[in-house]
Amino acid sequence: MSALTLVMAALILAGCVAQFRNHGYAPTDAELGEILIGLDTRDSVIDTFGPPTTGGVLQDSAVYYVASRWRYYGAFEPQIIDRQLVAFSFDPDGVVSNVERFTLQDGRVVALSRRVTNSGVTDTGFIRQLLGNLGRLDNTALFGN
Repeated sequence: MSALTLVMAALILAGCVAQFRNHGYAPTDAELGEILIGLDTRDSVIDTFGPPTTGGVLQDSAVYYVASRWRYYGAFEPQIIDRQLVAFSFDPDGVVSNVERFTLQDGRVVALSRRVTNSGVTDTGFIRQLLGNLGRLDNTALFGN
């Protein structure tokens, strides 16, 4: 009986071991030393580090490499331990103008507001809406002029 108890305790403890997962890729400082500001281009950055995680929204003004490390512990919610974002900015000719690294400590929480347009349909069912539109049809909309 005590052997069964020890085996059960060992299995329970094994389930509570922290697990870590890495997502994405961000170049290290040593790798960033290969990029020369003012000489390298967007294509040479992508050739060196591979496809970026995401790109700039304004005419390809930047590329971003993002890496995250998560900690999973038993039944608890996963926690982010580390996040690295490396941003390459480009001038209008596509030449590297700036390289920046941001970490989890540099970030801030952005409160998102959800804006939903009111449809104006509160207690009107589908059939009532369908039948209510029958009288609103215009001959020109159906058959042209």
